[in-house]
Amino acid sequence: MLVFWKQNLALLSVPKTGTTALEAALAPTADIVISNPPELKHLPVYRYTRFMEKMFDKATGRKPQTIAVVREPVDWLGSWYRYRQRPQLNGHPNSTADVDFDTFVLEYTKGKPAPYANVGSQARFLAGDDDVLCGVDHLFRYDRLDQLYAFLEERLETKITTERLNVSPTREIALSDEVAQHLRQKCPREFELYEAAK
Repeated sequence: MLVFWKQNLALLSVPKTGTTALEAALAPTADIVISNPPELKHLPVYRYTRFMEKMFDKATGRKPQTIAVVREPVDWLGSWYRYRQRPQLNGHPNSTADVDFDTFVLEYTKGKPAPYANVGSQARFLAGDDDVLCGVDHLFRYDRLDQLYAFLEERLETKITTERLNVSPTREIALSDEVAQHLRQKCPREFELYEAAK
């Protein structure tokens, strides 16, 4: 998470949405950088609102505008699936080395998924108070990061150059039509959120 005080912006870090590279590029210009531990780096909206926003408001009387990125749900799950195929996870409960993508997604849709499919939810991460679909001021799509970069370059008055970081291993994956339909039925808010983004 990054906070730019003068520009009144806070960039929240949704896992697997390309924000690690962006944060690395912008950290030198940020006023607050939270890169560790992961529980603070990836602070969901409800915790940000409860703790950080209240702190800012009490100390200064203002709340920074919030920014986040959301990824198309199947693509987001595919990134997690590939990321957990890393050789260093072999034999670990989080490894997806021995499951196919359909199995991974079906497990993800369960109330209590197995460790390898327990990757959270973009919709829960970004939900606002009173079950509002999106609790951030500016939500950008992962497949339109150029719009986010243009927004930040204008607000921060700087050129952004990023390197690829925290990238999932390359692997062709495909989701069957039946499982894709099941995912949409079980997790509709994930898709609603993505479709509501810029």
